[in-house]
Amino acid sequence: MRQIIFMTAFKVGIIGAGPSGLAMLRAFESEQKKGNPIPELKCYEKQDNWGGMWNYTWRTGVGKYGEPLHGSMYKYLWSNGPKECLEFADYTFTEHFGQPISSYPPREVLFDYIEGRIKQSNARDYIQFNTVARWVDYLPETKQFRVIFDNLVKNETFEEIFDYLVVGTGHFSTPNMPYFKGIDNFPGAVMHAHDFRGADQFKNQKLLLIGSSYSAEDIGVQCYKHGSAGVTISYRSNPLGSKWPDGIKEKPLVTHFEGNKAFFKDGTSEEFDAVVFCTGYQHKFPFLPDNLRLKTKNCLYPDNLYKGVIFHENEKLIFLGMQDQYYTFNMFDTQAWFARDYMLGRVALPNGQERRKDIDKWMDYEKRSLTGEEHVDFQTDYIKDLISYTDYPAFDLDKVADMFKSWLKDKEESILGYRDKVYQSVMDNTHAEKHHTKWMKEMDDSLERYLDEQPADEFELSKENYY
Repeated sequence: MRQIIFMTAFKVGIIGAGPSGLAMLRAFESEQKKGNPIPELKCYEKQDNWGGMWNYTWRTGVGKYGEPLHGSMYKYLWSNGPKECLEFADYTFTEHFGQPISSYPPREVLFDYIEGRIKQSNARDYIQFNTVARWVDYLPETKQFRVIFDNLVKNETFEEIFDYLVVGTGHFSTPNMPYFKGIDNFPGAVMHAHDFRGADQFKNQKLLLIGSSYSAEDIGVQCYKHGSAGVTISYRSNPLGSKWPDGIKEKPLVTHFEGNKAFFKDGTSEEFDAVVFCTGYQHKFPFLPDNLRLKTKNCLYPDNLYKGVIFHENEKLIFLGMQDQYYTFNMFDTQAWFARDYMLGRVALPNGQERRKDIDKWMDYEKRSLTGEEHVDFQTDYIKDLISYTDYPAFDLDKVADMFKSWLKDKEESILGYRDKVYQSVMDNTHAEKHHTKWMKEMDDSLERYLDEQPADEFELSKENYY
């Protein structure tokens, strides 16, 4: 650890105002509140609002200005992990809502929580919305980055020079889209999970999901809940293995299609009305040249990132939130706090050989982690390591890890009922309260409905009386 040296006559560029980019702004703001100087900050966001993936839009394909859509968010999405595992250490759910809420809130509630913390700051002053990064050049003579941006509203191109560049664009926006023979002649809807916007269009339809990721699990259960005629999940190597209700099943990988009929590796075939590819996403950075581009698959510890944050090939380039995730919001915070203290000269950067050794150590640890519980322990240890370098508020990570492991067991016991479980916050010890309506019966995911105190049956009756 270096002695604290305040050298703030530099400029930091942040690409993306989702949870990672906002965490970076929040980290510098916490420093400013202590009366310490901070560097010049500029953040650019291609969407018209902050929140990243949590900034829901009904659009698919391209946005208002013709740019590929960033978001993969959809209606009726509820948290698929306990909120107590992602809670900010410096801003609790109870502080935000003024009351205990359930452990598995819907998307509007989580977006409101994210926005609630950042609205307490002046972060918006640093963000330029509807602005997309087009290209980055590193200028070795000055050790700075030249970034070309497009202002989508004004249709203007401009450039900025930064001493440090923080990439917080996420990695759930560019789909992996495999090809299966005959899919081009499938007569029904075919889409990637990136363009899925809700289960409504699949009511009374037989739906085929290709892939065995969390998105396949969640989209499958949501479509079942909202009235699909049947859901089949096709896996490549290993099934999800959940205790599925009648109406959801798993089959080995599709081999090909003939019309609306899918053929599977086990020799069976079945007709479907629609196909959704739940085949994951690519880490895609079209604005970065080859020598600055992070190249990785989805994993818990991407190669070439020292402490999962600093690009090994260029120590002035920082990536946030690039890992596969159990922890989310509070992990992005710990990364941002580490990045902040590194940029402020508080964290000593080892030489290239020592950095490589540290990266290899973590990558070897990940290779030895095979089960879900071992993955949780890996990411817990990773966050503990980051916190040891900074003043991010300490919290009981071992208890959070225990919650994650309990969550894994809850899902094994009941894929339809695990969201009705409740947990206790490690930040302020608040016990979550059960939602007024069981998740399978709650068809309205709005913030207003969530905070209503009436069970589903009473709520429907009150609406009938009102109208």
